Amino acid sequence: MPGFERGLATAKGLLLPAFAAALLSGCVVGPDYQKPLLAMPASWSGQKAVKPAKPAQLSQWWQRLRDPELNALVEEAVAGNLDVATAKAKIREARASYRQSVGKLLPSAEGSASATRNRTAATSSGTATSTTYDQYEAGFDASWELDLFGANRRSVEAASYGLDASEESLRSTLLTLVGDVASNYIQARGYQTRIALARRSAASQRQTAELTRTMALAGTATAADVAKAMGQASSTEAEIPTLEASYAEAVHRLSVLTGRPPAALTERLKRAKPIPAPRLPIPTGIPADILLTRPDVRMAERQYAQSTAKIGQAEAARYPSVSLTGDISTTSLKLGDLGKNSTIGWSFGPSLSVPLFNGGQLRAAVDVAKAQRDQYFIAYKAAVLTALEDVENSTVSLSQERIRNGRLASSAKSYGEAARLERTLYKAGETSLLDVLDAERSAYSADDTLLQSRVSIATDYIALNKALGGGWDGVVDSTTPEIIDVTTGPRFASRAVAQ
Repeated sequence: MPGFERGLATAKGLLLPAFAAALLSGCVVGPDYQKPLLAMPASWSGQKAVKPAKPAQLSQWWQRLRDPELNALVEEAVAGNLDVATAKAKIREARASYRQSVGKLLPSAEGSASATRNRTAATSSGTATSTTYDQYEAGFDASWELDLFGANRRSVEAASYGLDASEESLRSTLLTLVGDVASNYIQARGYQTRIALARRSAASQRQTAELTRTMALAGTATAADVAKAMGQASSTEAEIPTLEASYAEAVHRLSVLTGRPPAALTERLKRAKPIPAPRLPIPTGIPADILLTRPDVRMAERQYAQSTAKIGQAEAARYPSVSLTGDISTTSLKLGDLGKNSTIGWSFGPSLSVPLFNGGQLRAAVDVAKAQRDQYFIAYKAAVLTALEDVENSTVSLSQERIRNGRLASSAKSYGEAARLERTLYKAGETSLLDVLDAERSAYSADDTLLQSRVSIATDYIALNKALGGGWDGVVDSTTPEIIDVTTGPRFASRAVAQ
């Protein structure tokens, strides 16, 4: 036992400095992240300063379009969209990377065992003898890198910010998805309504052509008049295939956005419905709100934080590193003697690594990290400015389109009345066919432009909610993988795997 006691005393002598070094592990190098303070406008350009701005109502904003079919499609897209599935996989990757970084803070240990049969041969006085014996060994190795200057803790910090950024990326993907579903749905309903208008207008123009044909038989119109009337009806009908193609494209896009084949929603959306109309106006809050509501801005800020933590990682590499390593092993000639009647050996001690000369590589790595941090900071500022611009543009576009829509509604009403009056006068023989055709063409054009304006209002409403940061705020499960593996444990390889 004296040898064991001396070994224990030696181990204590090595452990005390090691624990003293571990106490220093609270030290970190590199800059600590601080959330940047950016100067933001006090209000949007169109807001009245006399009244406090109401916060934007972003939760499930698409439901204010009052279309149950749209609400259902949004939910189906969130559940089935492939971009959302990719974003959820990236979150799982970031979580795993974070766990890897945390694992570096903890000791690592390995166990080993071996069993060998040995044979020795010897020759003495011309006589050869041999001995066969078994030898058993078991051992345990452990190591722990002391994080003296915070390299591993900066790694954990960076991984944590990276996880936050991946979650914000999912929110950004959902925001874009909801906006795209709503926009394409509005476009589809708009094309359906315009197709119906074109068919009604063409039918009315066909009636004018038939009336002209009757008048030609009576001698009050010419064959040229009939040809002109038929030509205008055909011209209006020629617009229908283009509208049908655009409608089909919108439906195909909706199907793909929900994770289905392009033609999956064709039958479901075949029945025409009116263009959804939002309740306006809507509150927009204040510009500073976008720092909290826009996921792309929040993601850029988290990436900036992550790049700051990586400076500390690069800086820590320029300082000494200390590791504690130890092992214990036992050897015997019988399996039952391991740990009892066997030889036992152990070793324990710290190891120090000091960077002496590396041609400036470590210092350059720090400069690289700092330059990357600057790039992410600039990207964050750019994201904020882009968000402000999006809101201002969407607000102006929506307000001006509403004014335009009012003028177009008045214009369409007047042209419609003019077309009816011209047809009445034409039947009475008090006006020319050219006046009738011109009035019908103008009425159709005014009605079609009014429908397009209604689509634009709904689209601008969608764009404004997206610019304000309105996306999916429901629960999204990012823990379940797309592919669930089975029988991943040890097994004999199948022939297919072997090939």
